[in-house]
Amino acid sequence: MKMISHSLKAGLFCMAFTAISALGSAGANAQESRPADTVYLNGPIYTADSKDSMAEALAVREGRIVFVGTGADAKSHIGPKTKVVDLGGRMAMPGLIDGHMHPLGGGKSLTGCNLNYAALTLDQTLAAIQACLDGEPNASADAFLIVNNWFRQKMLPAGTDMARGELDKLKTKRPILVINFDYHSKLANSRALALAGVTRDTPDPKDGKIVRDTAGEPTGMLEDGGDALVMAAMPKLSPEQEAEQNLAFGRTALEALRKGGITSFLEAAADEGEMTAWATLQKRGELTARAHLAPKLATDTDQSADAHVQRVRTLAARFDQGPLRAEPGITLRNAKIFMDGVIQAPAQTGYTLAPYFVNKGSVDKPDWQPGTERGALYVQPDRLTPLLIGLAEAGIDPHLHTDGDGAVHVTLNAIETMRAKVPGKDIRPALAHNEMVDPADLPRFAKLGAIPVLSFQWGAASPDQVAAIKEQAGPKRLPFVEPYGQISKAGARVAFGSDWPVDPLNEWYAFQIAVTRSDPSNPGKLNADPGLTISQALRAATIDAAYELHQDEVTGSLEPGKFADLIVLDRNPLKIPVEQVSKTEVLLTVVGGKEVYRAEGFK
Repeated sequence: MKMISHSLKAGLFCMAFTAISALGSAGANAQESRPADTVYLNGPIYTADSKDSMAEALAVREGRIVFVGTGADAKSHIGPKTKVVDLGGRMAMPGLIDGHMHPLGGGKSLTGCNLNYAALTLDQTLAAIQACLDGEPNASADAFLIVNNWFRQKMLPAGTDMARGELDKLKTKRPILVINFDYHSKLANSRALALAGVTRDTPDPKDGKIVRDTAGEPTGMLEDGGDALVMAAMPKLSPEQEAEQNLAFGRTALEALRKGGITSFLEAAADEGEMTAWATLQKRGELTARAHLAPKLATDTDQSADAHVQRVRTLAARFDQGPLRAEPGITLRNAKIFMDGVIQAPAQTGYTLAPYFVNKGSVDKPDWQPGTERGALYVQPDRLTPLLIGLAEAGIDPHLHTDGDGAVHVTLNAIETMRAKVPGKDIRPALAHNEMVDPADLPRFAKLGAIPVLSFQWGAASPDQVAAIKEQAGPKRLPFVEPYGQISKAGARVAFGSDWPVDPLNEWYAFQIAVTRSDPSNPGKLNADPGLTISQALRAATIDAAYELHQDEVTGSLEPGKFADLIVLDRNPLKIPVEQVSKTEVLLTVVGGKEVYRAEGFK
């Protein structure tokens, strides 16, 4: 299957959308000859259209919206076989579109040994891991124990950390790998390092770090690509076992997405096994959200830009299913590039324009001064620029992990060159995270048509965020940490990405933080960024995320002609105090006109 260019796809979508919109618009003012399959009545309907319009009723036929308007006018769309859903005053809105997540990993994180992102002491952490070991008494001595959702920055008391020596105290001969919540740091015990052949003489990879103590010995902490040898040392499942495991993780993830009201998602950094799992679930009729896949490019290798582009083309020929249909399908029109790591201490692998601050005083009398470390840039400009140009020429949207202000700056420079070299192409480059942005770069997102994909929940002044960023950023940079409001005010089209399972899947909590910039349990703010309005936050997870994923012509808002991807909520987040938004519950999830989730008690 040839990869269709975005411009051609956009043209096809526009022609279909225009024709159906005309039909739908006519239906809003005159009686349709055919009744709708489903009509939603008696509740506020937030459309997320260009005017943020509210409606009273909505009608669906054959998976598409044919009417949005008043309750009185909706009656003409009701026939003897029409299903009428009484909203009972509850709000309907477009289904949520998550522009950056790792759902198969999310499904995996909900199984096995799980520390649940908890704030734990060292003793509590070790006790929880020992309980996992004790729960598998028949496991082989060579079977890795994988521990998910460790929250390294939340360890108690503040400043506590672990190294392999602590893991070595556990009663086991098994290799252990503890995965931090951000997936950028992993801690291995000595057995795991030995099996992987990691010693003091093992060099750091191009895209990560093997952390060492003052004597030069590995501490067990592996940052980003520093985990490669340990991951390679794990016993391999048979292809059949791996495929079944991925399917199980995918089903678990889809259940969570349905309950969360997520109707489309981008799987950022998908590998072939994950892609195959989504394709298999789709063929079996089990896919309940629109899946966009972004394969990770192996930029730590010496492959040419042409080779990277050809690999994405080859994967697209296998997995991309062409223009979207009412039933959820799969697209592969994005490519994931890691530019750096994370800015949070103690990792500090995010690439910054100026060095991180370090405490040159004591714990009791801190003296924060500029240090020497700036993190790491994983793709140099002379490799990044031709790669972006090649992707653009192929009609592929780059999706780049950019955490530090240095990574953001280098990436925007490359996008600027790409725009000049490939003018007129409808390429929508996305920069994910942008936790630190230089003020001079804020207006460049809008100027270059670069989409900031932001995880709003990180803007809260939670204790771990303050401890990990505030002093290390330094006073001049701190105002531009998690600068969501400033990016938006500078004209950028902001999209939302939860980054699940880096955090628990709670998008309504993230929307609340987008507005308040404050953790409900920890008053106070990280900085003076103005944040977003609640409607801006909702648009970031609907029409603007749809734009990021090239599906805004057919989803993202509730308008005639678009697919009926919608959700019903137990409250109206546009009307309630913003401090209550995080408590919002999804009662009904509909994809392409088909119910995929209905909460108990919703009639």
